[in-house]
Amino acid sequence: MICLYLKAPIMSKFTVYILYSCSTDKYYIGHTQNLEARIQSHNDSDISLGKYTRKNGPWELVYKEDSFNTRSEAIKRERQIKSWKSRKQIERLVSCSRFSIVQ
Repeated sequence: MICLYLKAPIMSKFTVYILYSCSTDKYYIGHTQNLEARIQSHNDSDISLGKYTRKNGPWELVYKEDSFNTRSEAIKRERQIKSWKSRKQIERLVSCSRFSIVQ
């Protein structure tokens, strides 16, 4: 008898992240499935890419949550953070995890 074990495809989790630009003292909130590539994209100066992050960088990662199995879960959390519309609330979230990024 031959047993075959099929591996389920490895699905990357979605990440909600907050970037900070020292040069402009601004935050940027987003979500992605590939954080490293996304941060690189935000810091790219190519004029064909997004205007906001291109003109307000460079950006550094100050917060992330890697716990979302679906894009819709990540979008829900991203929108929740953006809905605060309070810099102090965002800074409180960032400062609570400044040295240990949430996973």
